[in-house]
Amino acid sequence: MKGQLNKKIIERFSRQIVLKDIGIIGQKKILSSKVLIVGAGGLGSPVAEFLSRAGVGSIGVVDDDKVSLSNLHRQSLYSTSDIGKFKVKIAKDKIKKINPHTKVTIYKIRLNNNNFKKIINDYDYVVDGSDNFTTKFLLNDYCLKFKKVLVTGAISKFDGHVFTFNFKNKKAPCLRCFFQESKISDDLLNCESEGILGTVAGIVGTIQANEVLKKILNIGNGLDGYIFILDLLYLRFRKVKLNKRKICICR
Repeated sequence: MKGQLNKKIIERFSRQIVLKDIGIIGQKKILSSKVLIVGAGGLGSPVAEFLSRAGVGSIGVVDDDKVSLSNLHRQSLYSTSDIGKFKVKIAKDKIKKINPHTKVTIYKIRLNNNNFKKIINDYDYVVDGSDNFTTKFLLNDYCLKFKKVLVTGAISKFDGHVFTFNFKNKKAPCLRCFFQESKISDDLLNCESEGILGTVAGIVGTIQANEVLKKILNIGNGLDGYIFILDLLYLRFRKVKLNKRKICICR
């Protein structure tokens, strides 16, 4: 679409365009935006769905996994007939059905230092929906290096965390300021061992999508330099300031 607004496009997004914080100019920004989603699971599914519904012009989806039966209770892009198929292929088909105008590029890979270098500069915003800290730190480090906006999510049991790192701001902290790599385990993000209520994934992923749209539009109060902590069992929410560590790669 690349920012073009015809009659059908205006009708499709009319409920957004009428918002005074968006309007025609804001919708054009959304149509011109490019977002990379890493992980097409519980978080990536609602992110991809709501960004495409909002009109994001170009979406990249990274995942090398196939749909399994245990995914279906929380990964909203998939259905029973998709079991055994690659997630990125199904995700692309679903996104195109939601919004045929969105350009969707899929990467059936596991990210590493080499292949991420070739991908990252094609996108303005990166959404982390991964389920392991190796990938999360990789995204953090490269988004820092290439001055991208990174919106990270994490879920476990009834809890969720959302971070936004605007690395265009030299004063911004990074993920390593919060997590010390040597002291954490992927068990914290393991839905198989820890469990997860399906709605938690949907809520946290939707918040991530909302934060991306606010960044694109440059509206509202974001999570730059903060972590948003959600306890959805007892409905407790906290927004906590995240400061730079004295010894960190983002210094």
